[in-house]
Amino acid sequence: MATATQDPEPGVRTARRRRPSALTTLGILLLVAGLACLGYVGYQYVGTDVVSQRSFERETGGLREQWTRPPGAPPTGTTTEGEQATAKVPGSAIALLRVPRFGADFEVPVVAGTALEDLSRGVGHYDGTADPGQVGNFALAGHRITHGQPFSKLLTLRKGDEVVVETRDAVFTYVMDTSPADLTVKETGSWVLDPVPDQPGATPTEALITLTTCQDLFHSPDRSVGFGHLASTRNK
Repeated sequence: MATATQDPEPGVRTARRRRPSALTTLGILLLVAGLACLGYVGYQYVGTDVVSQRSFERETGGLREQWTRPPGAPPTGTTTEGEQATAKVPGSAIALLRVPRFGADFEVPVVAGTALEDLSRGVGHYDGTADPGQVGNFALAGHRITHGQPFSKLLTLRKGDEVVVETRDAVFTYVMDTSPADLTVKETGSWVLDPVPDQPGATPTEALITLTTCQDLFHSPDRSVGFGHLASTRNK
């Protein structure tokens, strides 16, 4: 005898899976994209600082260790960042920078080159400009935000502030003539890197320093620029 099919209990409907609607799918995708963007921004503004600070320390330590060896002597042990400083390998440390106004513990490496990768390892030295202490224009660039933000306080510099640059053989003390807060130039304003800024073709007669950074805290093609001159040299 066939068993009659029993109906569900009164008022109870059989549950069925529904496919997510197009609107729901779009919402999920937008949420995932938003979280990815947030993570990227977080890394740029926090993660890159952590990574770069470690690079600063390695470059500084490698450079100081190099200075303890006789000039031209091969490195001992494993080659570290900063070992090839005398060869000016892009991204390698060539000097140390100290700015008293930024704090007594402020010290960052100066590296060869101003490419993005170079600036993640220290303050960058513009190719083709003078070396530290040399007659001409010793020009530097650094980030105000992200990648260790070594120039986060650059716009606080004032006329008369000291900028100290140490190399293997000497310590050079520059004095600022202008504040970076007072001059903004376009990215194409290469005159600030001339041997004598704003005097094309002029032959330099003194050692100068130029400090540049982004004008805005966020990405900007404009640059804040400050100039100074060499005030004293102490041989080591």
